[in-house]
Amino acid sequence: MTASTTTNHALPMLELRGLGKSFELHHQDDTHLDVLSDIDLTLHAGECVVLSGPSGAGKSSLLRVVYGNYRTSRGTVRVRHDGDWLDLTEATPHQVLDVRRRTLGYVSQFLRVIPRVPALDVVAGPLVEAGAHVEEARDRSSALLRRLNVPERLWRLPPGTFSGGEQQRVNIARGLIVARPLLLLDEPTASLDGGNRDVVAELLQEASAAGTAVLGIFHDDDMRHRVATRLFPMRQLSIA
Repeated sequence: MTASTTTNHALPMLELRGLGKSFELHHQDDTHLDVLSDIDLTLHAGECVVLSGPSGAGKSSLLRVVYGNYRTSRGTVRVRHDGDWLDLTEATPHQVLDVRRRTLGYVSQFLRVIPRVPALDVVAGPLVEAGAHVEEARDRSSALLRRLNVPERLWRLPPGTFSGGEQQRVNIARGLIVARPLLLLDEPTASLDGGNRDVVAELLQEASAAGTAVLGIFHDDDMRHRVATRLFPMRQLSIA
């Protein structure tokens, strides 16, 4: 594991306090399923905190709660946005969308994009939305795709035709093209070979060095030890 660059003066970017998430499984005899309980976590600028624990411990659910895909059952999710704290559990849909556009990035295991849009523009899209000129965004897109070893002959094709590993590299490039203060990663390297995992590790180390706060899940020990400044252990909860 790399040494932590966080100091007592590092700026906290994300605070989870008493966070819990439950599901009621009405089609399974109203089974009550707790997936998260009493999660307390502070993430600072420049940190890369990696969630650890067995399958079913709620790691992906935690990321979805932070991103706003799941509504919390209890507790708070505070994000530093425009210099102030915003509790996403009380935010309006407009505020959540603004946080996603300018503060909080997310890279999942799967690429979901509009069909027939070329890979070059899929990656450039978030930077254009952030206000960059189209040609500038395409130049940055080209640089990331090249660095992630996506063949140039594919850039003008829609990524739905690509292999799983190629799609995921497009997905990672899209997630990293805008330097957001906070970045969530849900096993982004699961379908990549060793060489491309090395590239992603370098990109994440550069993002952390530039001050991005990263919260992620990685399926292999090597990636965890390469990018994590610390681990956050999680445990599987019992079913009531």
